[in-house]
Amino acid sequence: MNVFMFYLFSGIILICSLLSITTRRILRAAVYLLCVLLATAGLYFMLNYQFMAAVQLTLYAGGIVVLIIFSILLTHHISHRFQHPNLTKLIMGIGAATVGIGLVLTTILSHSFQAGAAPELPVDMTVIGNQLLSTGKNGYVLPFELISILLLAAMIAAIVVAKKEKNKNSEI
Repeated sequence: MNVFMFYLFSGIILICSLLSITTRRILRAAVYLLCVLLATAGLYFMLNYQFMAAVQLTLYAGGIVVLIIFSILLTHHISHRFQHPNLTKLIMGIGAATVGIGLVLTTILSHSFQAGAAPELPVDMTVIGNQLLSTGKNGYVLPFELISILLLAAMIAAIVVAKKEKNKNSEI
């Protein structure tokens, strides 16, 4: 069952990633991105990385994608269609993707991966709470502060995009 779920999540990630960058409708691209992020969280759950899966769901799927969708809906661009890219941009994008795929495959194939037998650690809520509030070696305060800055930047960017489009429409 784990192998089937891995292939299912991987297929969802691949298909929705391609649909996200090839669709011409902005709202559909945001929904496809949401599907990719949810499937990635599913892979994290399969690997027993519950914290990473929770961060993936709350920060990316729950925060940024919802913010993008709200900015699309609030700026009345729900029916906006992107233009087809010109040939040079398409060739450059395919070239960059090919180089990226080559780099990833070279890196993966040059290393031998072996399963580790690390013992399972006990779950202690006091230790988890102290780590969440700690700035030390295993602390999570810095990542949460960075996440808050990232969400603030995403909100400011959404406001700027909405304001630019509003100003552009008012000049016409």
